Amino acid sequence: MPKSSNDLYKFILKKFNQLTVNELYNLLRLRNEVFIVEQKCPYQDLDNKDYKAHHLLIYKEEKLVAYSRIFPEKVSFNEASIGRIIVCKELRSTGLGKILMKKSIESLFAIHGEQPIRIGAQFYAVPFYKKFGFETDGDIYLEDHIEHIEMIRKIY
Repeated sequence: MPKSSNDLYKFILKKFNQLTVNELYNLLRLRNEVFIVEQKCPYQDLDNKDYKAHHLLIYKEEKLVAYSRIFPEKVSFNEASIGRIIVCKELRSTGLGKILMKKSIESLFAIHGEQPIRIGAQFYAVPFYKKFGFETDGDIYLEDHIEHIEMIRKIY
């Protein structure tokens, strides 16, 4: 019998002050590998928002393979938000990104209640986020020399 995603992956959701040193190291390393090295974008990743976030870590065996941080309203945007959405390079196009987004939205609702969610999406990823009910909201802007656009997931 094939394994379900719940059998393949270990999901951890913690506030900043609950993270172990190894978990913190792993998430900072993954963010650095993708957002700074792979995307060739030197920027200040440590933005003092990690303290205010819940951190969703997805492990496969002992390796951190996906991550996001989840905020209440009035931290990144007026609405609740999800950021630093990331899947390691070798597991992209496997469905893990969909699992990450689904778990991120579910986690946000479990922590903060069902409400609108705003994200600052890299523009190339707009079609991906639309699959989860996000709609573009505003104009394209440059953030660290990469095109972004705000997107909102409304509650109907």
